[in-house]
This record gives sequence, structure tokens and C-alpha cells, in this order.
Amino acid sequence: MAVYTDVSADDLNQLIAGYDIGELRSYKGIAEGVENSNFLVHTSAGNFILTLYEKRVAAGDLPFFLGLMEHLAARGITCPQPVKNKQGGVLGKIAGRPAAIVTFLDGLWIRRPNANHCASVGEALARLHLASADFKMKRPNALSIDSWRPLYEHAGARGDSVRPGLCNEIVKELDALEKTWPRDLPGGVIHADLFPDNVFFLGDNLSGLIDFYFACTDTLAYDVAVCLNAWCFEPDHSYNVTKGRALLKAYAKVRALSAAERAALPVLARGAAMRFLLTRLVDWLAVPDGALVKPKDPLEYFRKLRFHQSVKSVDDYGIN
Repeated sequence: MAVYTDVSADDLNQLIAGYDIGELRSYKGIAEGVENSNFLVHTSAGNFILTLYEKRVAAGDLPFFLGLMEHLAARGITCPQPVKNKQGGVLGKIAGRPAAIVTFLDGLWIRRPNANHCASVGEALARLHLASADFKMKRPNALSIDSWRPLYEHAGARGDSVRPGLCNEIVKELDALEKTWPRDLPGGVIHADLFPDNVFFLGDNLSGLIDFYFACTDTLAYDVAVCLNAWCFEPDHSYNVTKGRALLKAYAKVRALSAAERAALPVLARGAAMRFLLTRLVDWLAVPDGALVKPKDPLEYFRKLRFHQSVKSVDDYGIN
């Protein structure tokens, strides 16, 4: 989450008047993440989240994202729900941006997850994959392997200003991934961005999942690889096999990984690391002046990629 576009109280009052959610009491920007502008809105009826869609989010994709949240909630996945306006729609416009108001989800995200948190995430991810199996809408992954070389070319030689030699390392890895990327594994709807700040806990219990604005139709095991990258590394970027084992074991109890998925996990994990390295690199080089957002370090994922490149077998991730 982040704030790229400011919202005036007058504009927000006008928007809220189209909903049955009471009167505006207060609102404030949420300065985490890098994609959309988000505000915590307090009305006489309670708390809500207002999201203004910017940057990589195409207006034509919004029915997929919002419909998916409604679909998942109907199947027992706790996630924010789009609030319908008085005309029954879920999309509005404010400050020149398409926008939606969604319900507020209680909980906090975990800054230092342990193995139990990782197990909860693995189970929740598998439940999400099963719950979305009958979701009818499709959305290709705009940030899958076919987009990575164009992302690199967008950053260009400026990547070496972040780390000397980084551009050459990226090109070599892209060459390898494009030759080995699996394209025939089981697919479906994936979250594609299930980082710790998109998972809420109340105490030790997972209370819900948020931020479905990268969700898409892609390889299910790739979503697992994203979570291994996001949840199972220590602050020094070393892989914690205990956390990895907990996440993978909990996932498999709900949805077993096939032999082909297990075998592909190392290359999928390399690809997931490359995806976040590249998008963070582009953001690092191009955050707008004055935006209420702190870009995330792309080199975190360069270091994680180094681990994945060293993996000798899928056992190194904790599969047993």
C-alpha cells in the first residue's frame, strides 16, 4: 500500500455520499507498499479502506480482482469485501482515479514470522487455490516470465548504479530461466503477492488475506515459490529450511504438490526472485518525487536469487 494521489475531504465526502456507510469522520493515508493509493476511512458506520488504482493496475482488470474477493469470501476465505454503492456497483472514481471501498479487516501483519506463521500461510494459500478453482474469470499474469526481459530493458544500464555488474547477472539469469521455465504445470487463480504485509494475524491465528491486485491465472506452484521467497528467509537473506518445511508441509496437507510441481520448485523460486528483483529495481529507479512511499530494496531479491541458484535439489527447500 502507498499514497501517490492525495484525496480532499470534499471529494471523499462526495464519494461516500453514494454509499450507505454513514458520514465521514476521519481518514488518513496508508504509507506501506508500492502499487496503489490507500486510505483508512472512518465513518459513522465503522472503518473501511479506500483504494485508488494506479500504476500497474489496469481499470479493465478491476472486475477480476473485486469479483475474486467476493468469490473467495463466499467459500470461507477471509478477505476484504468490496462495498456496493447505492446503485449496486463496486467501482467509483475520485481524484481522477478509479476507486473502490472495501471492508476493513482486523489484524496485524507479522514483521518477524516464525515457522508456525509460515505453516498458517501455507495452509491458507492451498485453501485459496482450492476455493478459486471454480472462479470463472481469467486474467493472465502480466508479471510472469514473458514480462521480465522488458522490465529489465526498462531499467537498462541504470541497474549497475544499484550494484556494479547487476545488469550482466540479470541477463544471464533471464537466459537460463527462459530456457527452463515450466509451462505445463497445474494452473488456476494465484494471489501472486502473498507477502507478510498482505497476511493478517490476531495473536497467533491467521485472520485474513488482503491485497489481491496482482491476482491472476497462472501456475499454482509458482504461488508457493513466491511465498517461499517472501516468508522463509531471515533478515540476513539466508534461507530458513525449518520455515520452508513448515510452509510446504501445511500446503501439502490441503493440496498435495505433484511430482512435477515439486521438481520444478527450484526454477519457480528462481523466477519468483527474479520477478521481485526486477519490479523493485524499476520502482527503485522511478519512484515519483513527493510520493508517500519508500521503495523496497531490489538487492534483497538478488541475494535470495543467489541462494536459489545454489540449490542442488528440491530437498533444500524442506520437502520431505
